[in-house]
Amino acid sequence: MKEIIYIDHAEKRRKQRGFTTLEIELALKSPEITKRRKDGRIEIAAKVKTRTVKIVYEEEENYLKIVSVM
Repeated sequence: MKEIIYIDHAEKRRKQRGFTTLEIELALKSPEITKRRKDGRIEIAAKVKTRTVKIVYEEEENYLKIVSVM
């Protein structure tokens, strides 16, 4: 998997919502829903334990830039 970086907003939301970086990585590896948004970003949804996490990211050549965690 590519390196994962978080913009400040995404890191703040990840912590607020109680998701670990490992949980985000696992969600990215096996999403239940994936869609490309009109702005070109990718949005996924995945089960993490008993919760669903939504992640918005941009895929760059060498890394994934996480924009938001919901």
